[in-house]
Amino acid sequence: MTGRRSSHPDLEEKLKKYLDKARPRFTSVEKTEDSLKADKLISSALNYFSDANHFFEEGNYVNALAALEYAEGWLDAGCELGFLEIKA
Repeated sequence: MTGRRSSHPDLEEKLKKYLDKARPRFTSVEKTEDSLKADKLISSALNYFSDANHFFEEGNYVNALAALEYAEGWLDAGCELGFLEIKA
């Protein structure tokens, strides 16, 4: 489906809003300590968020949503474990 637009415009609109709403979390995340674990958590979160935006632009909304969910999972895990903090 890469490169093809979904036939569900409501899905595109909802996903766009979801990405826009999530963006501040990813632009304001900070490490609470300088460690390899914190680096891995933040790197994984930001990479998946980048993937989500790429898939969205390609019209691959299923993979965009999946990547966004993974990205948020990495952020949540990092915060729960005390390695990351979201300032937004």
